[in-house]
Amino acid sequence: MIIEKRNKEIIIRIPETVDTEEIQDFVDYVRYKELTSKAKKINQSVVDQLTKEININWWNENRSRLLND
Repeated sequence: MIIEKRNKEIIIRIPETVDTEEIQDFVDYVRYKELTSKAKKINQSVVDQLTKEININWWNENRSRLLND
């Protein structure tokens, strides 16, 4: 993995052998950090709604894998 900082951006190069689901989890986390970095105060109901959406998305993506094992 190579991490570079250029022109106010960070470039991450990851070998194609890394599991794409794990990369997506990482990208989702980075997106979360980006979105929350400028937030001064967030209402708990907004956090609760985001949590619900994330859990629903996770379940929809993983349901068949978990129920078929």
